[in-house]
Amino acid sequence: MVEVSPRRRREVIDALRRGTVPASGLDLLAVGLERFDAALAAERDAVAGGGAVFKAVRGEYGSGKTFFSRHLAESALRRGWATSEVQISETETPLHRLETVYRRITESLRTATVPPSAFRSVLDSWLFTLESDAIGADPALASAGEATLAQAVERLLDARLADVNSKTPAFAQALRAYRAAMLAGDGPAADALAAWLGGQPHVAASAKRAAGIRGDLDHFGAMAFLQGLLTVLRDAGHPGLLVVLDEVETLQRVRGDVRDKALNALRQLIDEIDSGRYPGLYLLVTGTPAFFEGPSGVARLLPLAQRLHADFTTDARFDNPRAVQIRLPGFDRAALLAVGRRVRDLYADGATDSDRIRRVVDDDYLAQLADAVTGSLGGKVGIAPRVFLKKLVGDVLDRVDQFEDFDPRRDYALTVARGELTEVERNAMRPAGRADDVDLDL
Repeated sequence: MVEVSPRRRREVIDALRRGTVPASGLDLLAVGLERFDAALAAERDAVAGGGAVFKAVRGEYGSGKTFFSRHLAESALRRGWATSEVQISETETPLHRLETVYRRITESLRTATVPPSAFRSVLDSWLFTLESDAIGADPALASAGEATLAQAVERLLDARLADVNSKTPAFAQALRAYRAAMLAGDGPAADALAAWLGGQPHVAASAKRAAGIRGDLDHFGAMAFLQGLLTVLRDAGHPGLLVVLDEVETLQRVRGDVRDKALNALRQLIDEIDSGRYPGLYLLVTGTPAFFEGPSGVARLLPLAQRLHADFTTDARFDNPRAVQIRLPGFDRAALLAVGRRVRDLYADGATDSDRIRRVVDDDYLAQLADAVTGSLGGKVGIAPRVFLKKLVGDVLDRVDQFEDFDPRRDYALTVARGELTEVERNAMRPAGRADDVDLDL
């Protein structure tokens, strides 16, 4: 295994102990994703070169969609990108309200050095870059007065945002006002303008009036603001922005007219990406097969279904990773054991007695625990990884590490309580029975 820092190891192990996907270090756990590496790398290069990519990832619950998207995000961050993960939901982030989606993008924006929200940091970095570029183009500005430098920076700002300015001049106007507020030391005004640029509602009217802007961001303005954000990111040294729209299958549960608006918004985003409006954007959406194929999902909007169609009739081994839509095969027993070994070795490398951990929790015991967890979940290996790793770390490895006489073969019997399971895991755990046994979300 590669050398891992104690902090990185602890963060990964702690997340697995809680039963959650680690926020970082996912490359340490990635199993079975190698088949996508070449295609994803080529797409990243295309985006970094000024292109844009839309990608849809499909998979059943528990197949690893969240892991896949966060693994891709972590890889992008290591290459200097900015990333943002947005959970689509009917109440908090409805997809048909692109102004809300844009706001969530800025709220969850992160870079390799700044956690969410990195939006304000990116703005400041961009303005510093503008000033440096202006002085680089005309060294005399370094000794010129503040007013002369400000005029040069504003001209450069307008030139960089020319495409955005032609459709939504308020973005550049607010940026100029934000810079002026920063130079004047007016913190409240700068805060308000940064919030407005990030799509936040209820910004103080006095700050907007002083900047010569009014109103809140709407659906179409959000699309222009996203274009402006990409320009700012690129000039600030970030070659691309990865946006993950997770759990889009929740659209199947909303009212019909709202669902149709959301599907059309997704179609609109794809068309804007294809038209070249968003250079530097990699937009990734995740959903279940039912969303991409079922009557309550993409199939309701034929133009969207045509854009997202991919052939999955052949053996999964021959799926095209370059297609607009890819599917995750989910875990099989071999993959489950492989990730179990990685976690065991990662844990052992940070333990006082690493040899004992590897000896007591050997490959044979990992197989026994994996089979026991899978059996408790109705034999469905695909949804077992979360529970398996949670039990492996919290119930087995922690005890082996702390108690010298603990032997999991002798002293531990797997128990899986319904309260620690997700809805999908509980449904897998329940044996087939009467219709009255099915939980309905009313």
